[in-house]
Amino acid sequence: MLGLADFLRLVSTMSSTTHPTIVRHKILATATMVAFLMYLDRICLAQIVTSDSFQKSVALKDWQIDWVKGAFFWAYALAQVPAGWLSDRFGTRALITIYIATWSVFTAATSFSLGFTTLLIARLGCGLAEAGYYPASSGLLTRWAHIEGRGFASSMISWGGRVGGAVAPGLTAYVILRAGDWRWAGWLYGLVGVIVAVTYWRVFREHPRQHPHCNAAEIDLLAEGRGDFQPSKDPPKRFPLKIACQSLNLWMANGVQFFTNIGWAFLILSLPDYLKKVMHLEEGITGLITTGALTIGIAALPLGGLITDYITRHHGKRMGRMLPMSVTKFAAAGCYVLALWTESPWGMAVAFGLVAFFADIGLPAMWTTMQDISGKYQAQLFGWSNMWGNFGAAVMPMLFTLVLKSFDTNHDYHEGVWMCAAAFILAGVFALFVNAEKPVIQEGA
Repeated sequence: MLGLADFLRLVSTMSSTTHPTIVRHKILATATMVAFLMYLDRICLAQIVTSDSFQKSVALKDWQIDWVKGAFFWAYALAQVPAGWLSDRFGTRALITIYIATWSVFTAATSFSLGFTTLLIARLGCGLAEAGYYPASSGLLTRWAHIEGRGFASSMISWGGRVGGAVAPGLTAYVILRAGDWRWAGWLYGLVGVIVAVTYWRVFREHPRQHPHCNAAEIDLLAEGRGDFQPSKDPPKRFPLKIACQSLNLWMANGVQFFTNIGWAFLILSLPDYLKKVMHLEEGITGLITTGALTIGIAALPLGGLITDYITRHHGKRMGRMLPMSVTKFAAAGCYVLALWTESPWGMAVAFGLVAFFADIGLPAMWTTMQDISGKYQAQLFGWSNMWGNFGAAVMPMLFTLVLKSFDTNHDYHEGVWMCAAAFILAGVFALFVNAEKPVIQEGA
């Protein structure tokens, strides 16, 4: 006769084989947490260098601050393709764990800096280490997200980054004010990063079929519409540089990323400066307003993922990816113009927040486009395109300063903001010519 314990075990077994486990959700949540940390470490510098305690202890000239701000993005951009190749070639579990731990160490090293050279080295190291995460995460989503939910899954990882970016100014300002020294911000974030690296290693596996807690029902769910859903046995051994350079479709995507990042980088690199030097606001208030502006953009990412999935289901991949990418860039440019007509600091927070909102609502469409067109070179081609985007962020501080010196005679920053608006318009134009139905490399090539 069947005992109660045997009956419960039988029900548990039947349930586990009937209903998919939720490992994919845990993977996505962990990846989102990592993106949060990555942007926290990336964006905290803008608030650090404007703090009174930093300026009293580290004397930097304006051009040195521009180079320190841009150093991260130059290193981040140049390391995208090598990091993507490593991820495609050797897998993501060990590499992402190493990336997290390494950039956390360099974030802590930022707070040990004594001057321009050591600060520059710390930011270069942080940029190099962070470069691999988004390319590797793009490949992760092709295995751990349902094929019809890639837009939303992409939006959640990006959302984690934007939440980290939104929290960074206010949290960093709070930590500095409470501790009385800017160095505590880097030390605290570095310690948290090491803990996150250990968490990632424990939760993640390369493929659903390799995860001990992923049942057959969940594997079948993730395998829908993919054909042979098996761990890669023949990873690409080299980057397809010639084909990438010959793909006009890919160059259009690169252009979208490049000009978008020029337009968007003002919010994380120059807005605190603007609020302090032009609006003459106190340090704590500048952090709150910057955080408020970036917070408004947070809701855009999940919404953008749902929009691109919806349009794709009803009108195909090309329209589902192209429309959110393009229309939102024109709207972001318009919001920069709106910000120039706003005199209230909190009104500016809303206007700049709408810039972040429209810039980010098209981001899931870009991620899913790269997943659609990259084939087995997922991380590498994502890294290639992301590299051009971060070149935009890297040149933005110098371009912004050049425009101000050349045209800003009354020191109101308006000419620099106009430049950022123009960059968004160019991004929207390039997006019109991106076709997610046209892969960079045809099957069998």
